[in-house]
Amino acid sequence: MISYVSTALKTTTLLCNSDGVRLDVYLSSNITGLTRNAAQKLLEAGQITLNNVPVRKNHITSAGEVYTITQDEPIASAVIAQSIRLDVVYEDGAVIVINKPRGLVVHPAPGHPDGTLVNALLYHCGNSLSGIGGVLRPGIVHRIDKDTSGLIIAAKNDRAHLSLSEQLSARTLTRQYDAIVCGNFKNDHGTIDSPIGRHPIHRKKQMVYDTKAHCAAARQAITHYEVVARYNGYTHVRCRLETGRTHQIRVHLAHIGYPIIGDSVYGRKKQVFGLSGQCLHASKLCFIHPVTDKHMTLSAELPYYFRDILMKLEKGTVS
Repeated sequence: MISYVSTALKTTTLLCNSDGVRLDVYLSSNITGLTRNAAQKLLEAGQITLNNVPVRKNHITSAGEVYTITQDEPIASAVIAQSIRLDVVYEDGAVIVINKPRGLVVHPAPGHPDGTLVNALLYHCGNSLSGIGGVLRPGIVHRIDKDTSGLIIAAKNDRAHLSLSEQLSARTLTRQYDAIVCGNFKNDHGTIDSPIGRHPIHRKKQMVYDTKAHCAAARQAITHYEVVARYNGYTHVRCRLETGRTHQIRVHLAHIGYPIIGDSVYGRKKQVFGLSGQCLHASKLCFIHPVTDKHMTLSAELPYYFRDILMKLEKGTVS
């Protein structure tokens, strides 16, 4: 199991780039990752200072101010290896590609201390995982959501990890997803180019901003899509990520009016087809092998639950 012991202090320096905003609001909408409540508690405890003086939580920001944030940093003990079945699509001495099932969390986090993909990888790979991701994320190069199925790649050494991370940044590591959405797309293909940032109120959600200037933490997000098939009130759509923001496909499709079925966070609350999570599958992964330089293209067929929904849509037996 993972245990957290708050024994270390973490100090962060933050340069403010916004005028006229309450500091607790600014901190919760910035790259600190703090919720507004957490920011207020740190302010009340005097753990956020300006020129070595504690700042009040109703302080109004001025661009150019430099804040020092001191937090207790939890230190995680070693993650245990667990025998969890893995669907290995490809593996060699440098990388391993898994077809992750819905419901499996990628790495340990509060609320999910074990039973994750990382626990399974530690059992399967032993000590052969990159250490760049730290104690909680050995080998993890990118993530997919708990209730998204499909392909995810992990690195077995630091050289492979650095190469794959560089490919992500250079957009030469590409990912394709299949989704079933509510509504019928008007166009057969298109591109959604809208910046995404953390929601200012619902901290576990992301949202589209009109421009990056409206949110200091909003980042460029680009999703390309094409229609695979149209049904009565639903569309099977295929998406290719050019960037990889948190919840990007879910947020983008909901933003243009076609939420993914089963997505109760960004879509309709009413369940359809008995789904308890979004109908989203990472079906293809393309990358350059970090050792051989060979262009790799790997695919994972649509899972049963996805194919079952398509069959019902084709037959018109929606429930």
